[in-house]
Amino acid sequence: MTEQTARGFRDLLLAGETLVGTWVKTPAMAIVEVLALSGLDVACLDAEHAPFDRRDLDACLFAGRQTGLPLVVRVADAAPATILNALDLGAAGVLVPHVTDAETAQAVARACRFGPGGRGYAGSSRAAGYTTRPMRTYLADSASETTVIAQIEDKEALDAIDAIAAVEGIDALFIGRMDLAVSMGVEDPAAPPVIAAMERICDAATRHGRRLGMFLAKAEEMPRWQAPGVSLFLIGSDQGFVLNGARALARAKGA
Repeated sequence: MTEQTARGFRDLLLAGETLVGTWVKTPAMAIVEVLALSGLDVACLDAEHAPFDRRDLDACLFAGRQTGLPLVVRVADAAPATILNALDLGAAGVLVPHVTDAETAQAVARACRFGPGGRGYAGSSRAAGYTTRPMRTYLADSASETTVIAQIEDKEALDAIDAIAAVEGIDALFIGRMDLAVSMGVEDPAAPPVIAAMERICDAATRHGRRLGMFLAKAEEMPRWQAPGVSLFLIGSDQGFVLNGARALARAKGA
């Protein structure tokens, strides 16, 4: 992924362009290479729920940069070291799970940016061009390229949603619909209380000028959520594509 591609992804997100991507659950660079041929706008490496170690992230992020596919990493946690690892390896941005209050959002924004108390600098990283990018250039480019997304997926985050959305340095809120339903004690992610909570998140993001993203199981649901301002959609996953294709073959056996 070139610097221009990373910057372009963030620019498109901030402009509210409709962006469609998918989850990568399989820690293999070939998956990234294949997805790059699809025309998708972005893919998200799921280092929270899939078995990505540092070497896996390294390989997949290399593939993303080489093929021009912007890659966001859903990190395992909000620890500065976890965020630093993904960004140093060349991620276009991070999606940080379980942001439940403004203090956590502020810490996430700080960990993604260079400056006092923020992200540690290393000129030897892939993101820094392995010492080939002057510090001044790299710092400026990182500020414009790095996408910071806070995932809202906990009931307690709803009470702090305006404060979270107001945090400078957070580019977008991402609605974790499934975990939100579980947190609310609801088994159906389409239940009215869950929908109401999602709309509440959308309203807060709009009031504070933040962009919105969410997971959808099916692309047909996109228009329903574009109306309240969602523009970034992660739909399905590499595992889902394989499973659906294999099921189609199995059904064809009896056709």
